[in-house]
Amino acid sequence: MQISCLILAAGKGTRMKSSLPKVLHPVFFQPMVCHVLAAVEQLAVSQTIVVVGHQHERVQSALAHYPVSFAVQTEQNGTGHAVQVCEQFVAGDADTVLILCGDTPLVRGQTLQAMIERHRAEANVLSVMATEMADPTGYGRIVCDEAGQLLEIVEEKDATLKQRRIREVNAGIYLVDRNFLFKTLALLDTENAQGEIYLTDIVGLARQRAVKAGRYICPDNREILGVNSRQQLAVAHDIKQQEFFVALWDAGVTLQRPATLSVHPGTVIGADTVIGANCSIRHNVRIGRRCDVGANTCIEESCLGDDVVVGPGSVLVGVRIDAGNVLPAGTVRVSGEKGGSIL
Repeated sequence: MQISCLILAAGKGTRMKSSLPKVLHPVFFQPMVCHVLAAVEQLAVSQTIVVVGHQHERVQSALAHYPVSFAVQTEQNGTGHAVQVCEQFVAGDADTVLILCGDTPLVRGQTLQAMIERHRAEANVLSVMATEMADPTGYGRIVCDEAGQLLEIVEEKDATLKQRRIREVNAGIYLVDRNFLFKTLALLDTENAQGEIYLTDIVGLARQRAVKAGRYICPDNREILGVNSRQQLAVAHDIKQQEFFVALWDAGVTLQRPATLSVHPGTVIGADTVIGANCSIRHNVRIGRRCDVGANTCIEESCLGDDVVVGPGSVLVGVRIDAGNVLPAGTVRVSGEKGGSIL
C-alpha cells in the first residue's frame, strides 16, 4: 500500500481574530501544523501535500524546510474541494490517500499508524477516525446502524436533534482508496447548510455503493482537538507542555508548581535539579544536575553547569554559568553572544 498524505491547511481561522494564518499559530513553541507534520514523519508515506489557501505564500514560506509539496486552494469551498485540488499532485504510484487537518496538533504518529494497520487488516476502501466525546458540540456525528456498521457522517449544522445526541464524532482523518476518493468527490454537490463540498459525504456514498468502509476509534479524544479559537490554542499548548513535564519528571527533575511554568521542549535538564515556580525557560537552554533555579527566573540560550544555584527573579540570556556558581536573587546577565553559540 503506497500512501500519499494530504494535510488541509487552507483555512483563515476567523475565530482567531488574527492576521496570522490559523495553522501558523504556535502550539508549544511551534506552528500547530508543524506538530501534524511531525506525526506524519513517523509514517511510511510516499509524499506529503499541504493544501494552502489563505495567505498561502506565508504558510509555504514557514514550511519551506519540510519535505512537502503544496496545492493551492484559491477558493475555500469546503473540505471536499480542498482534497479535489490535490488530485493532479498525488503521485502515480499512490493507491491510498491519508487525509489530515493542519489544525489538529495533538494527533500522534502511533495513532495514525494504528489506523493504517486497521485499514489494511480489514481491507477497507475507506476508513474514518472517530472518537467519543462527552460534549460533541461542534463536531460531525458518526452515524452507524444497529450492527455498528458505518452509515454516514452528518455535520452538526445539518444534523437532526436525534443525531446531535450522538457522542461518537468525526476526527477529520481519513484513509481512502485513491480511485474511489476522486471519482466520488466529482459527484458531490453543495446542497447543505454551509453551501460547501463536504468531504464527509463520501462516507454516505460508500454505503450506497456497498463499498467497504470502517472506522478506527481513537482512544484519547484529546488527539483530535481541532484548534479554532484562542481558548483551544491554549488548551492544546497546555496538553503538550504537560507531556513534556512528564518526560522531565521521569528524568529526575523537580518542577515546583508546574502549572505556573513554561519550559521549551528542546530544554535539557539534569537529574535532581529543582525548577522554582513561575519560571520561563525558553529555547537553547541546558541545565546541569543538582541545580536550583529560583522562582520567577527567565533563562534563554544559556548553559548552566552542575550544582549551579540561581537566585529568584534572575534573568539569564546567552550566558554560560560554570559548575558550582551561586547567583544571588535578581541577577541579570545578558550576553552579546546571544544567538545559539553558547551551547
